[in-house]
This record gives sequence, C-alpha cells and structure tokens, in this order.
Amino acid sequence: MIKKMMNSYKILIAIPIIITILAGGLIALNGIDEGIELKGGSIAYLKMNKHVSSDDLKKNLVESLNINNVEIISNTGNDVTIELGSELNQTALEKGLAGSGKIVSYNSIGPVLSEEAMTQIIWALGFAFLFMGITVFAIFREPVPAIGIILAAFCDIIIAVGGMSLFHIPLSIASVGALLMLIGYSVDTDILLTTRLLRKKEGTVEERTVKAMKTGLTMSAAAIGSMIVLYIVTIFLIPEADTLSDIAAVLTIGLLADIIATWLMNLGFLRWYIGSRFQKRYKKEKGGKS
Repeated sequence: MIKKMMNSYKILIAIPIIITILAGGLIALNGIDEGIELKGGSIAYLKMNKHVSSDDLKKNLVESLNINNVEIISNTGNDVTIELGSELNQTALEKGLAGSGKIVSYNSIGPVLSEEAMTQIIWALGFAFLFMGITVFAIFREPVPAIGIILAAFCDIIIAVGGMSLFHIPLSIASVGALLMLIGYSVDTDILLTTRLLRKKEGTVEERTVKAMKTGLTMSAAAIGSMIVLYIVTIFLIPEADTLSDIAAVLTIGLLADIIATWLMNLGFLRWYIGSRFQKRYKKEKGGKS
C-alpha cells in the first residue's frame, strides 16, 4: 500500500494543496472572528444577585445599554463573564445592571492596542517561518527538502485558520499561541520523515517510510487525543475556561491538518525528490561508463 501511495506522489501532493486552497477561500469569504484583544472593546466579570439565564441577561443589557454587540462568554451560577464589542465605561455598565449584580472586574481595550496586537501577531508568525526556514536549510543543506517542510507547515497553518473560520473560533492572543505551537509540531513530524528518508540508509525507501509513519502517527494520535479530552473537559466541566477550549480546538484542527500535510504532501515531495536524484545519479554513471 505504501509503495502504491509513493508511486502516486503527484496525487499525494495535490490533495493537501487543494484542501489548503479551499481553506484559503473559506477564510476570504467567511472571514475570521476576532477576539477582544484584536477588535477592541470591553470584557467584564460580574457577580449577579441571583442566577439569570444568558438569553435574559443579554436581552436586558442590550435594552438598558442601547447597544447590540453584547456576548455572554460564560454563565455559571451567579458568576458571569460578558464581552462588549464597543467601548463602554464601567459607570454605564453599572447603571445598565440596575442593581441586579455588581462588577468584579472590568477591562477595556481600545483600537490602538488592538491594532498593535495584530501587528505583533503578524511579526510573530513571520519570524517563526523565517527562522524555521533557516534552521531546516541549515540541517539538510538541500533546498527541496527544506521547501517541502516549509510548505507543509504553511498548509498546516492555513487549514487550521480555515477551521477557525468555519467553526467561528476567534483569533486571539491565545489562539495565535496555538498556531505557533502548530508550526513547531509540524516541523517535528516533517523533520522526522525527512531524516528517515534521506539520512537513514537501512532498508528500502518504503520500509523507512513505514517506520517514520508509525512513529509520527503515534505522536499525532496521542496529541490529538489529549486535545480532544481537554476540549471536552473545558466545555462540560469548566465552561468559563473558554480560552483553553479555543486552544484545544485550534490544536486539534491543526494536528489533523498536519497529518495531511506531512504524510501526503511532504511525503510526495520527498518521493519525487528521491526519484529525481536517483535518475540524475543513474544518468551520470551511465554517461561515465560510455
């Protein structure tokens, strides 16, 4: 089966590229929800006098504050976390509560800070890819394997962001941290595959591929399983820990994307590269004998 897969390396390369293009189109059409750190606004932690349903609380705040962008992030017992998309001072919110609860803490982020945060995110992702490329090229000293690893990581990130757009997972400082973690994880699995295929000499290419897949897929399965457990725990047992659930969701999507990017696209690149290198060596030897 592995031999058939590697002989169809063009299909292996095409599948992740098509999925990445679809993810990019989804991002362009659907956009990405932004966390409060990026779009600006206010977040408040409230202690209500009695439990109020999220729908009733949202309706009351919209009417009393005369704004539409109110989101109830968590509502457990009498503890409520709300997000206000527009800037609103603490005094106005206290009036809007009308004695039904008190403000435990209140944080407001203006447009200047949110714009600076987005700039930092772009720089962080850019530097991550830059230093990743330099490191990979320094390790293998060959452009094609290095390009394959970088493209696999790029596809991984685009597919993960496409999943964020599809499932309305907000882009925030926390989710960007998850994306940076995905870059590191993607490099790990790709370097594992590239090292086994190019540096190891024991066995055939197919045998080395099977060994690399066993190790890499075991790592991925363990990581995906732990992220799924974390997501379930935060959703059902700690609903106020929405940051953790967002990180777990992004990592789960990204780790699934990494399986496609590494074991299809990068494997296809390496199969093509090994084949072309063998053909060049064969032609050189044949030319020398003649």
